[in-house]
Amino acid sequence: MYEINGDPQIRESLERAYGQVWDTDELARDFAVEGFAAPFVVVVRKADRVKGSLQFQHSPRFYYAFQPVE
Repeated sequence: MYEINGDPQIRESLERAYGQVWDTDELARDFAVEGFAAPFVVVVRKADRVKGSLQFQHSPRFYYAFQPVE
């Protein structure tokens, strides 16, 4: 059986693999959340209104790997 976020990572590991990482407060600062479908969240980046998705892990809760919708 596949377990979503079965191997949670520390922030530094996620940053090495994916670049910028957001915690919950940082996510709220930079994005408007439109919906969740684990392990993804649909967002709109506040700076430029670009819609996209982020992956997230549950605990510790981090968001990463922003992908704009084309």
